[in-house]
Amino acid sequence: MKHWIVLAGIVLLGIGAIAVSERRKVDVPPGPAAVLYLVADTEQELTRMPVRFTRMSDEEEIAIGNNLAHSYNWTANSDKPAEVKEVEAYLNQVGARLAPHAHRKLPYKFHYIADPGFINAFALPGGHVFAGEGLLALMDSEDELAAVMGHEVEHIDHYHCAERAQQEQALRRVPLGGLIAIPVEVFEAGYSKDQELEADREGTRLAVEAGYSANGTIRMFEIFQRVYREAQTPAKTPQDELSQVALETLQGYFRSHPLPDERIEQINGMIASEHWELKPERDLAVAYIFWTAKANAALEGHRYQQAEQLAERSLKIRPEEPRALEALARAQFAQAEFPASAASYRKLLDLQPSNAQAVKAFAVALGASNRQQAAGEFRQWSSSNTRVPPSGLRVPTAGLELLAGNAEPARQLQFEITADAEKMGELGWWYYVAGDFRSAGNLLEAAVQRRPGDPTLRVHLAWIQIEAMRLSDALETLNMAYGEGSPAPELLMARCMAEWQAQQPDQALRDFEAALAGQPEWATPQWTQAF
Repeated sequence: MKHWIVLAGIVLLGIGAIAVSERRKVDVPPGPAAVLYLVADTEQELTRMPVRFTRMSDEEEIAIGNNLAHSYNWTANSDKPAEVKEVEAYLNQVGARLAPHAHRKLPYKFHYIADPGFINAFALPGGHVFAGEGLLALMDSEDELAAVMGHEVEHIDHYHCAERAQQEQALRRVPLGGLIAIPVEVFEAGYSKDQELEADREGTRLAVEAGYSANGTIRMFEIFQRVYREAQTPAKTPQDELSQVALETLQGYFRSHPLPDERIEQINGMIASEHWELKPERDLAVAYIFWTAKANAALEGHRYQQAEQLAERSLKIRPEEPRALEALARAQFAQAEFPASAASYRKLLDLQPSNAQAVKAFAVALGASNRQQAAGEFRQWSSSNTRVPPSGLRVPTAGLELLAGNAEPARQLQFEITADAEKMGELGWWYYVAGDFRSAGNLLEAAVQRRPGDPTLRVHLAWIQIEAMRLSDALETLNMAYGEGSPAPELLMARCMAEWQAQQPDQALRDFEAALAGQPEWATPQWTQAF
């Protein structure tokens, strides 16, 4: 008899699942995911019913949300970097405009998860809303952010989060106070189709009432559409594979139904029926942080034109952002845009006058731009900038004078830096660029003797040995420059040149390909001719 009761229960559950799925027209690709969606949604609908009759009080909900937020360890503010605090303050600024328009007057708080792989947002019972770095990095406007945050506020406002917590309480058979053990993934996951559409509608209404454009919601769903398609496309490069790892972790917005098409259709219908004015969207004030990060990622991937465009986009929002200026200068230099690179480095040095690496890079970019005028421009800049330490100016000044044909400052400097291997190596490199290989060799050999483990000094010495056709010495010098990990592109290119002239073409070509893969600048004639 018991077996028949169990069988009848299974049949009834199956009929109920089919009825729910037919009513809600779940739109997912055929396969295991469809079954999971069906089971999850049916479970949500069946478990929601008793919860509505035993809803926890606001005070209980707020206490549970506070405990959960604290347990996830994302809310502590004291040890966060300044950039993270800036984004979180901005989230709370936008949230403060939205929250007064919610039906429930809860203590809403907004948090930032500084993880580029976290392309999601979620809410906890009682008023906590979290948004990930990966999600904000997709946005262009504050209106898009308001749409996302309004959506999450409405999951709280309409008790979706509270009901999810009570479902977990029932399933785990724990008292309300024991809900601190709920994994965060429970709240990151999407809700039922009806709940998601309800949060879309009410979240958009919330944003509009707060003064934002409803078009922010549309544009956000269009972004979701694009990302959803990208998640279905096989990766072609290692960079794409890294991006795809993040995309495959998406839940909530991207991987839950309803899919973006249906959500866009619903909001367009609301815009028409409510006669909402599609006012201009306002810029995302913190977007410069994400554009700068993307610019640096493009630099690391040797996508220099893209890096330049991204850095310029960041600087339109924050013209004095040092990291964006440095990324722009490096991208311009890699493309042999030397005058533009020098101008970008000069702007960076106006902000960071003690940045020794930027001083050296600025001098190099000036020298590559115009050998005859570079020394004068550098001297004019350094004399007007009293905050630059004089010790960091002497070698670049002497080096630029060498390029202009004036060797006297460099000769005088040689006698003063005999105890400083780094400065000797730097001045030796300037002699090399100026074409005085003998002086360059003397300085670099002395520098290597003082600092034999420095790979940069050895590589620069090897280039001089190649010029002198001391090919076996050059190869030995380069072999001793090897450290842990893959050899630097400049080392590979120097070894390639030594091998080619030593009649070792096969190995030379292999090193040439490897050098280009690590530093494509070597394939740009203007770049190589400058040095």
